[in-house]
Amino acid sequence: MTTLTVLGALTGAALTGCGGASPAPAPPAATAPLSQASSPASAPASAPASAAPEKPPTMAPGPAGRIPVFERRPAGGGTAGRSAEKVVALTFDADMTADQGPRAASGERFDNPELIALLRRLKVPSTVFMTGRWAEEYPAQAKAIGADPLFEVANHSYSHHAFSAPCYGLPVVGKAAMTRDVERAFTAFRKAGVRNVVPYFRFPGGCYDDTALRALAPADVTAVQWDVVSGDAFATDAGAVAEQVLDGVRPGSLVVMHCTRSAAPATEAAVRRIVPELRERGYRFVKVSELMDDGVR
Repeated sequence: MTTLTVLGALTGAALTGCGGASPAPAPPAATAPLSQASSPASAPASAPASAAPEKPPTMAPGPAGRIPVFERRPAGGGTAGRSAEKVVALTFDADMTADQGPRAASGERFDNPELIALLRRLKVPSTVFMTGRWAEEYPAQAKAIGADPLFEVANHSYSHHAFSAPCYGLPVVGKAAMTRDVERAFTAFRKAGVRNVVPYFRFPGGCYDDTALRALAPADVTAVQWDVVSGDAFATDAGAVAEQVLDGVRPGSLVVMHCTRSAAPATEAAVRRIVPELRERGYRFVKVSELMDDGVR
């Protein structure tokens, strides 16, 4: 276990971001087929990204209507025979809780335009898991990210409250309010003019249980977790973050990182190292929609 992993575990109780620990165990998944911030006013032109499917792929519902959970491209299958392809998805959580408005008003930055600008310069297709509250606080950035074909925007809840407890001290969303919270985030995206929205949802803190999977059935989303924890939440050592990612990535991996300067100040510097080193190893960067799309329709 790396030093960073140990530190991440020790600071987990204070974590109000997400992805600071390994995902909660999921119930048995269904076996059915997988069905500008740098310049908010306008997004700079990006090099052609991998073409997004006309309709983003999703997974079939699980037993009793549970929403399905995707963590990485399966290593042993896929009708297109692409499971061993050296692809990796970098995902970035744009965290902001419903009650952090006063902190943003006082100057705390929950965005990271330098990171988004770096992803554009490096031409890295990415998926941004955005809270509705973040889209409301930074509507121009949200719109610019969603208008750039390099990115796709997924749902990270409206409030960044937990969908199961305990979860790093986060307030908990009641079962009856879970679908409403997710739908409120999608509404915030629409109001901000965000395009390239995909029907994926990431649980705040990665915390979920069977009750949450059942409760979100009306939202018609696929939950997206990860198999590589970057450890960037509250980290200040970019080299340690990069090492943790580089040590963990395998063909088909899905990496969780953050797009929040106040809670993940080392992420941009870590990405500066991660991207060229993985490319040197022969990896290609893809969005979650492409990682999930293994040729099964």
